[in-house]
Amino acid sequence: MVSSLVHAGFALVLAAGLLKRSYDRQALAAVLVVIVLPEADALLGPVMPGAHRTVGHNFVLPAAAGLLLYYDTRIRETSLLRERVTNTGVRIAWTALFVHVFAHVFLDWAHLEGVNALWPLHDGFLRLEGELLWSSVDGLVQTFVEIDVDPESGQRQVDAGSTGTTESVHVNNPVEPDSPEELERAETIDRRFPVAGRGWRLYLLGLGVFTVIARHLQGDPPDEPVA
Repeated sequence: MVSSLVHAGFALVLAAGLLKRSYDRQALAAVLVVIVLPEADALLGPVMPGAHRTVGHNFVLPAAAGLLLYYDTRIRETSLLRERVTNTGVRIAWTALFVHVFAHVFLDWAHLEGVNALWPLHDGFLRLEGELLWSSVDGLVQTFVEIDVDPESGQRQVDAGSTGTTESVHVNNPVEPDSPEELERAETIDRRFPVAGRGWRLYLLGLGVFTVIARHLQGDPPDEPVA
């Protein structure tokens, strides 16, 4: 699985590009809390089958949060959030939301069994897997979404990477390293806390650390002399 440290490394890089002058300790702390919090859905595994990659890993709840944030900061005459945390806090809130979606949910969407993308509206895990290319023979080719036609009924079946539901999908994690059935039979439970399972994940982790250090050491540009 993509570790929380890798998610955090990617989040730090995104935050550096989105926050501009607000890239301080308070902003980084808020971003890191938001990026790690979704992993808490693993704690629900013993009481809710398939909770990991479901409760904290979907696109419905972030979309609802984004609509609420937009309404409060752009439509309401008086923003409750802006009154409490000023414009900088609002900027951090938007950044944290984008970081959650792109540095956490999207990464997990393309890994293992994917995420329960439309939960709680629909129970179905989707995995982003395929390729997009231009062929001199076949033209534009994409396999991320495949459409098949039933020869008997003529009905179209769309497959966007479905891998199952909460009843059939179990994504290993430190709380439940194996499926509940396997845990009951296991004599020794190997709980692994991943750091970087692939080279590109270690790269993202290192890139995030480098970005924080570089921004910390980077001073403000000197004022240009007035002509």
